[in-house]
Amino acid sequence: MIRAYKFLLRPTVGQAIALGEMLRDHCSLYNGALQERRDAYRHPSRVSIKYGMQPGQLKDIRAFDPEGQGRWSFSSQQATLRRLDKAFAAFFRRVKAGDKPGYPRFRGVTWFDTVDFPRDGDGCRWDSTPHDQVTRVRFQGVGHIKVNQHRPVVGTVRTVSVKREGRKWFVVLTTEQSLPEPLPPTGSDIGIDLGIASFLTDSNGTHIPNPRHARKAACKLEAAQRALSRFPRCRAKNRTRNHQRAVEKVGALHGKVRRRRLDHAHKTALTLVREHDFIAHEDLKIRNMSKAPAPKPDPDRPGVFLSNGAAAKAGLNRSIADAGWGVFLTILNAKAESAGREVMAVDPRNTSRTCPACGHTSKENRLTQEKFHCVDCGHQAHADEVGALNVLRAGLVRRDATTAQREAPPLGAGRSHDVEFADAHARSVPVVTLSGGRQ
Repeated sequence: MIRAYKFLLRPTVGQAIALGEMLRDHCSLYNGALQERRDAYRHPSRVSIKYGMQPGQLKDIRAFDPEGQGRWSFSSQQATLRRLDKAFAAFFRRVKAGDKPGYPRFRGVTWFDTVDFPRDGDGCRWDSTPHDQVTRVRFQGVGHIKVNQHRPVVGTVRTVSVKREGRKWFVVLTTEQSLPEPLPPTGSDIGIDLGIASFLTDSNGTHIPNPRHARKAACKLEAAQRALSRFPRCRAKNRTRNHQRAVEKVGALHGKVRRRRLDHAHKTALTLVREHDFIAHEDLKIRNMSKAPAPKPDPDRPGVFLSNGAAAKAGLNRSIADAGWGVFLTILNAKAESAGREVMAVDPRNTSRTCPACGHTSKENRLTQEKFHCVDCGHQAHADEVGALNVLRAGLVRRDATTAQREAPPLGAGRSHDVEFADAHARSVPVVTLSGGRQ
């Protein structure tokens, strides 16, 4: 399996300047390669430049500018060109799919913060002084930099990246390692329902409060952004010292919120993975959930629009972004893989509208955010607990159907109707009996 490690660098003043120059030169290479592609396509011949054509020019570029581009690793420059090629590949994929294209843009000095080294030992060396008590990493053109290694690195180092965050520098390693020993089984299965009022509610009735890190830091962020707005918009090199301090303060506050959100997601996911063997969650389409509402033109008055609830939806979108569901689910899946646990996503439709006692599904079952009251049998419970319980049962049905498919012999066109029914039934919330058994 592949695992990433991120460590803080402790460069000297000269090394920090060299790292900044390395980022600046790689950014210039990225923008130059992008400009070449644009000019070639705008030419009447409509020449399409691919990745295989641009690295061949690196030798001449390095010879022409030995004190600039020639100082850095050839492999890292190839990785930068490959990064541009991936951006174009994603652009054409979105065009073909009919999505918003998002043509690759030129990168400013403050937008280009990472340089990749595809292989340890080629332009970089992790643990470059193995007999030294302090761990160091060496980059071509920079030297040996101290690393604040706060935990051991397991496995073989494959790639090394240097990253800038504000005024801090980090090294990111990817290692290849064998699968770790799975955690001992606990015999516990659980379903989770992600929300805004509570960050997470499980099928056992436990509510984990939403920390709302961005809302807590809103006052400080508002003051910092108001101070930043007093300065005119200009290029980074033209900023005054006070302007630069205002920019760094806003970035530091946002970084603090992001780290707190990551810390909460890691601790919550680790608790779930340690205590449960099987975890089911809703397959949320977060990007679709946070879209702005479409405008509503007034049919009687051309050029006039009716109220579409955009202000309320904007507040909900901020709360969804502040909760960080996508980050949490990514971390949960990674930790579950390392621990030998199983995580399964199920269809979220009607999970909070289906009665766990009688199986009746109706919009009237949930008239408020918290209360669930079945109009058929009268069952009452917390709406989030009902959703988590239905998610668990749908996950168990899907797990059983998947297991049956793996164990059943291949039937070709004559596939078993029971397996087909179980597979289709696993995509929806199961109907359950009053005793809790699945039907």
